[in-house]
Amino acid sequence: MPSNPVWPNSIDTFAYHQSIAAMKKFLLGTKAAYTDLGLLLLRLCAGGVMAFSHGWPKFNRAMAGDMGFADPIGVGETPSLILTIFAELLCGMLVAAGLFTRLSLIPPIVTMAVAVFIIHSDDPFGDKEHALLFLVPYVTLLFTGPGKWSLDGLVRKA
Repeated sequence: MPSNPVWPNSIDTFAYHQSIAAMKKFLLGTKAAYTDLGLLLLRLCAGGVMAFSHGWPKFNRAMAGDMGFADPIGVGETPSLILTIFAELLCGMLVAAGLFTRLSLIPPIVTMAVAVFIIHSDDPFGDKEHALLFLVPYVTLLFTGPGKWSLDGLVRKA
């Protein structure tokens, strides 16, 4: 009698249940390795993209002598640019590496909060969205820490 393609035989059923159990364990498990992998990806993406897509171009522009920049908190254009480069480039790289992570998150959080709530306060949500997409992972990392797979994790281990 041919096997029913819709209803598997008993051997297939056992393998099926094993694969479902493995999938449940992976998706619903609380293994620290999954959490650490997620934090690593979050750090690398949020910090790396900020540093190299936003901080690096501002740094190059400043090195070329173009110091014009918004002054949303009243400290002057040049100090605002320097503080933003520090937050986006240097702190972004530190966050990506997971070094002094919680301390390194404070300047980018402040920078993105200023972008969302001051610079783009009257703009439509679509203009605030980019800064929010950095602000939320930074605040999340501030709460969770960098995870085991970071330079902070190596220092803690030693």
